[in-house]
Amino acid sequence: MLHKPASLASVIFVLTLTGGTAMATNAHDFDFTSIDGEPLPMSTFEGKAVLVVNTASFCGLTPQYEGLQSLWNEYREQGLVVLGVPSNDFGAQEPKAEADIKEFCEVNFNVDFPLTSKNVVKGDDAHPFYQWAAEELGDDATPKWNFHKYLVAPDGTLVKSIASTTKPDDDEVITAIEANLP
Repeated sequence: MLHKPASLASVIFVLTLTGGTAMATNAHDFDFTSIDGEPLPMSTFEGKAVLVVNTASFCGLTPQYEGLQSLWNEYREQGLVVLGVPSNDFGAQEPKAEADIKEFCEVNFNVDFPLTSKNVVKGDDAHPFYQWAAEELGDDATPKWNFHKYLVAPDGTLVKSIASTTKPDDDEVITAIEANLP
């Protein structure tokens, strides 16, 4: 029995159903939009370690921005990217628009590491990167609150999931980052 090749429409349908993660092999296969509305493909960070953190401006953990900025300042020349992903998923603690989020981060924490536009990071509507991370590491490793961290190796593999309550300057975070610098 001969099988016809899949039509483009059926391939797009399957990718839509799976959130586009069906063919993803690593983090470099995903794209975000920057907080300024520009394309921000993860492939831009190929060859660098990336700490992906879902953030919120009105959370008890918001002071972690300071530690994230410190990591960025200390390790960016060695190949670390800190990528903030604002999300309103937990306690509605990121209700404002991107321009307001960016201003808040710059004014209050001198943040100059890359930020994405607001994204959903949990559940069926999660950004495809977060869906892929859940597939890679399991549901126990998904964000349960703001400031959950994922460390991506320079080759795009997902190294680890780090709990929201683990501060950016914690030995667990520093050791993992240093072990994955290019």
